[in-house]
Amino acid sequence: MPDHVDHVLQQWAHARPDLDVSPMAVFGRLSRLTQLVNNELRRTFAEHDLDPSSFDVLATLRRGGRQAPAELMRSAMITSGAVTQRLDRLEARGLVTRTPSDVDGRGVHVDLTEAGRELIDRALPDHVDTERRLLAGLTPAQRENLAETLRQLLVSLGD
Repeated sequence: MPDHVDHVLQQWAHARPDLDVSPMAVFGRLSRLTQLVNNELRRTFAEHDLDPSSFDVLATLRRGGRQAPAELMRSAMITSGAVTQRLDRLEARGLVTRTPSDVDGRGVHVDLTEAGRELIDRALPDHVDTERRLLAGLTPAQRENLAETLRQLLVSLGD
């Protein structure tokens, strides 16, 4: 069954038959998929009064435990300024705490509060359900193949 990207590729084939636009088949679909998935995930997060950034920090702390902001930055793949802003917002809501480091008085460690842990524990199953629903059009084997293909592409790009 043709999709929007097939239509775009056909248009390019007519407009520029000399140009191999086959990479657009992958990246056009990745781009459209990213938009669709992000919209669905935002709805799920909003049901828990979260945005994607807040969910990311809470989930990173839930799976990794107490962390320094630099560790959060690496785990969540965000800049130091973004970490500070996110932590300020989450701390104001009583979802995380920052405590001085025992080793380095200048550094801090970030922990989930009980309220933060309860919130992420409520939001996570809904998040996974949303992802599962979004993948419902694929068989388990197709999901595994897609995950492996995407892993190979990410590794080839240095991720």
